[in-house]
Amino acid sequence: MKTDAQLQQDILRELSWDPAVKSTEIGVIVKDGVVTLTGNLTTYAEKHAVEHAVQRVRGVRAMAVEMHVRLVPALERNDADIALAAERALEWNVLVPDNGIQILVENGWLTLSGEVAWAYEREAAERSVRDLIGVVHVNNLIRVKPTVQAASVERGIHDALARQAEREAKHIQVAVTGSFVTLRGTVRSWAERSAAQGAALAAPGVSAVVNELTVEA
Repeated sequence: MKTDAQLQQDILRELSWDPAVKSTEIGVIVKDGVVTLTGNLTTYAEKHAVEHAVQRVRGVRAMAVEMHVRLVPALERNDADIALAAERALEWNVLVPDNGIQILVENGWLTLSGEVAWAYEREAAERSVRDLIGVVHVNNLIRVKPTVQAASVERGIHDALARQAEREAKHIQVAVTGSFVTLRGTVRSWAERSAAQGAALAAPGVSAVVNELTVEA
């Protein structure tokens, strides 16, 4: 098992290796496998890239994000411009359904709302606007309309997990309540944890996933 110092060094190396992470002023504090990230970044896209990079590192058990987006003048946009850019981005994404999503922008905070049939459409909408200039945060309130019975959703998730990794399927319990899915159990890494969540989100009718999986020490 990695020590906290070894895990911190692995995280710093991963951040340095990722071309999407440009800031050199990101603080990384590790205690008992729990990582706290601090610092100010110039774009929301980079903030997301930092979080994703840390999740790739084996040994990370949990993460607390205390980073903030502080736009430089060259990247500032008014809310109307951001809203228009977001509307165009959603229109040009073939994975996002037409006329199903509403956009609200206030002080650079972009909120998506509405209803879609699939969780992947909800995720695609967020990805479309996440990297826009001027955005400091994305709040995804899009709902997924349930289309199948709970038993069918649960069976589909277990099948997907079995196809992706047999060990994951054996160590993960899936609970379905309406359109909400809760995952419990243990996995070997944060990457496996994310893969299990992705499999659950891919099931038709799933609107949200509560990921209570723990990473083995």
